[in-house]
Amino acid sequence: MQISIVIPLLNEQESIPELYRWITSVMKTNQYSYEVIFIDDGSSDSSWQEIQNIVAKDEHIKAIQFLKNYGKSQALHAGFEMVQGEVVITMDADLQDNPEEIPELFELIKNENFDIISGWKKKRYDDVLTKNIPSKLFNAAARKVSGVKLHDFNCGLKAYKKEVVKNIDVYGEMHRYIPLLAKNAGFSKIDEKVVKHQARKYGSTKFGAERFVHGFLDLISIWFLSKFGKRPMHLFGAWGVIMFAIGFITAIWVGASKLYKLWHHIPDILVTQNPWFYIALTVMVLGTLLFIAGFLGELILRTQKNPQRYKISKILK
Repeated sequence: MQISIVIPLLNEQESIPELYRWITSVMKTNQYSYEVIFIDDGSSDSSWQEIQNIVAKDEHIKAIQFLKNYGKSQALHAGFEMVQGEVVITMDADLQDNPEEIPELFELIKNENFDIISGWKKKRYDDVLTKNIPSKLFNAAARKVSGVKLHDFNCGLKAYKKEVVKNIDVYGEMHRYIPLLAKNAGFSKIDEKVVKHQARKYGSTKFGAERFVHGFLDLISIWFLSKFGKRPMHLFGAWGVIMFAIGFITAIWVGASKLYKLWHHIPDILVTQNPWFYIALTVMVLGTLLFIAGFLGELILRTQKNPQRYKISKILK
């Protein structure tokens, strides 16, 4: 199979039939062997009924229904578990991603041997103040911190080699950072392509301004995990030792100073009245706590089990 198209969705009943016809037209025109996997992330409208109707008449369509809304990352994870195509395309179900881009994305992965091609919505039809400007700031910060030079981390239209999606774990709200997850997994051929952005035709966006706040927090998390996720002792343990050493040396200095003045009968305050004594004590305690945090992190890594992050109601093939 050449192409797997993974489409997470939430309450997109109006868009699904039109998106299905559009994708089918592109696939047949280019004579691709393909599958389309819809993941219904706990929709409360008639989205699942629309998907069932499509599955019943088209063997290329598969579908997963979650018991409730678990988030886009979990939906993508479930879709990636099922894919069989050599090239995996992800896109949103709101008709803002253009299926006409699929052939070129496929060629870039298949013939030019890229690991990931990320869509870049250079011209957007979103509100400037609430989406465009925050998105530019977010993407600039993501480029700086991650080292992945993409203009649009949030674009849902991306193409991957099958090996990429089978070797990364998309969890939490990390769907924005799949290129960074792939880079950390050893896939380095990552590029982008300018794609068309369609104005939303039906319904309203499922993401508010809070996604940028969550995005920044996730960026910090993934930066930390990429550097120290497998070796927490290297960070916490190192800083713990440094802080304990600084506190210990300060305590010795306070004690030695007191003994010297006592030996030479020089008047001095009590050690417990010296602020440096408490500073040294506090720094030593913090150093000890950091070291313990690193040690516990190492123990957790060695004993952790991967929990089930979502529950599936139905799978249609």
